[in-house]
Amino acid sequence: MDRRSFLKWQMHGFFWLSAGTPLLSLADKAVADASPDVAIVRGKPGAATRAAVKMIGGMGRFVKPGDKVVIKPNMSFARDVDSATNTHPEVVKELLIMCKEAGASQVRILDHSLHNAEQSLELSGIRAACDSVEKGICHHLMNAGQYVESSIPGAAEMRSNSFMREVVAADVLIACPVAKSHGGAGVSLSLKGQMGLIFDRRIMHSTYNLDGSIVDMNRRIKPALAVIDATRVLTTGGPGGPGKVINPGEVIASADPVAADATAVSSYEWYGRKIRPAQVGHIRLAHESNLGRMDIENLVTKRLDLA
Repeated sequence: MDRRSFLKWQMHGFFWLSAGTPLLSLADKAVADASPDVAIVRGKPGAATRAAVKMIGGMGRFVKPGDKVVIKPNMSFARDVDSATNTHPEVVKELLIMCKEAGASQVRILDHSLHNAEQSLELSGIRAACDSVEKGICHHLMNAGQYVESSIPGAAEMRSNSFMREVVAADVLIACPVAKSHGGAGVSLSLKGQMGLIFDRRIMHSTYNLDGSIVDMNRRIKPALAVIDATRVLTTGGPGGPGKVINPGEVIASADPVAADATAVSSYEWYGRKIRPAQVGHIRLAHESNLGRMDIENLVTKRLDLA
């Protein structure tokens, strides 16, 4: 019996063996159990995004009717799409559409800009793309009053910081980074990208060990879904560029942001060479802290080519 036939048989048997349990929850669990740990899809940005999320169980696995959702892309640089410093607008737009299809009551697309906020929203193309679906949901939150101080249980380095109020109150957080290099952290992906949701990022560089504080931050605001835009990858000169850009044309999705990041690290060259996930400090520490798995050789990864 091949794997596909086995999974169909397993799903059929699961319904019979679990009589009395609501059918919808059974279906959700069966789909999640049958899904790969990581999906990699090559194709146009929007189509690849939809296919990758569908492969790991669909947006309904993560977003339920009535949920408040925050999508966190990279959109903090006043650069165009080709620079690979910001998430591709079609990736963000497709995630927004899928969240609405899943019944989200509210979706907000948020970041904390490193460049001029208005110029970043305009030049990245993300605001225009998302406004075509629903106007006024892309924002840079730049004021301290939009953040709330919160402790971080289990922290090893950074025991508290100010997090976006809307993120703390959200039911679902989706990480949607572009794959790019970073001078301090090595790479900026799902885990590192959450720094755009806190008010004081400087102390993560100046007061704490950066890798340790990235892990601590994710103890408090760990994404439920990671969708990495690797349609273009900034392999040097990150996070703001300019640098060497390659064009894999891929989107990586996983319910485990550590696995998603480890897959991106393993899939492309960085700084002109191949590196292992364990060589990236915050990915290794996140794995060791049981926030996710970097041992992708032991996980199920499925690839699809739409090109």
